[in-house]
Amino acid sequence: MQLFQNNKSSLMDLREISFKLERDIQQLFEKNLFQITGLEFVKSEFSIQNQRIDTLAFDMENNAFVIIEYKRGHNYSVFDQGVAYLNTLLKYKADFVLEYNEALNKTLKKNEVDWSQSKIVFVSPSFNQNQKQAVDFKDLNIELWEIKQFENNIIVIDGVQKSQAAPSIKLTSISEKKTELSEIAKEIKTYNEEDFYIGKTEEIIELYNDFKQAILNLSSEISILPKKVYIAFKKDRKNIADIQILNKGLKIFINVKKGDLEDPKGITKDISRLGHHGNGDYQVEVSDTKYLEYVMSLIKQGI
Repeated sequence: MQLFQNNKSSLMDLREISFKLERDIQQLFEKNLFQITGLEFVKSEFSIQNQRIDTLAFDMENNAFVIIEYKRGHNYSVFDQGVAYLNTLLKYKADFVLEYNEALNKTLKKNEVDWSQSKIVFVSPSFNQNQKQAVDFKDLNIELWEIKQFENNIIVIDGVQKSQAAPSIKLTSISEKKTELSEIAKEIKTYNEEDFYIGKTEEIIELYNDFKQAILNLSSEISILPKKVYIAFKKDRKNIADIQILNKGLKIFINVKKGDLEDPKGITKDISRLGHHGNGDYQVEVSDTKYLEYVMSLIKQGI
């Protein structure tokens, strides 16, 4: 990646500065964990079953644990280490819940955690092609994030995207050779948009695609991340809107706090005091595209 500084219309290269230690990356992440990832910090250097986890975090949106590991070199297997950590996380669930409660003085129960959304994240200045290919499975919750620092105190963090043709770990010979991976594959669950199409008419799917494209047109930085009960639209790791596909329309959650949304047409519902799955304090249900542009003006207020 090449970055430039604009100096009176003259571009100057920004020099990349190497991290001296893995610990430098870890400290940067842990001090800014929520801002970078949206995750809740639980503990640094958590030891369990002869393993030392760099950072233990909790995904409050999915109610799931996330293990973060920091690396500088390439002489390790992200696949083998990632699978080992997932296996530990799923095998010793009570230990992770206990650590969470002791560290944060909370009363989380094991059955309140969505273990199917457990995730391992590797953070490194770069990953080689073999490492990227090793975890390129659509249903394996191992992610790679590249972090680089440049002069003028600039930090760039970019997630490595899985390929569109990424296979299922359940259909590969790897899972047949590794008992622990087979067990993980049974419990870990990833979601895609097609999961929400099941039982829906073509008209409803087309309606969703109309609103989806309109949201994506709001910014080139918006990405789609299907969750367990809704499809999230994220920008800068923040959900700006969530959509549930219903039998007769769409339920759209707008991530704006109560009192901050300007809705002169009054089509939204205040759900700030109601239990709900999506993010934000406002919800609107649509069955056609009549208010499409207007709904986009509402969502845009949360960007």
